[in-house]
Amino acid sequence: MENRLTWVKSSYSGTEGGACVEVAASRVAIHVRDSKSAYSPVLTVPAPQWARFVRYAAAAHEA
Repeated sequence: MENRLTWVKSSYSGTEGGACVEVAASRVAIHVRDSKSAYSPVLTVPAPQWARFVRYAAAAHEA
């Protein structure tokens, strides 16, 4: 994983500290982690698969 990732908290995450995620993009992948712990395990997804997931989630949300 790249040393310098810029993590962004989901806009759907509230301020009350519940189930929140952060994502960071690198040149070839998207990294996802629990926002409550910067040292938690990170899920790394190749960029093309992440794009497919986002399209699928957006379509499911609209249905």
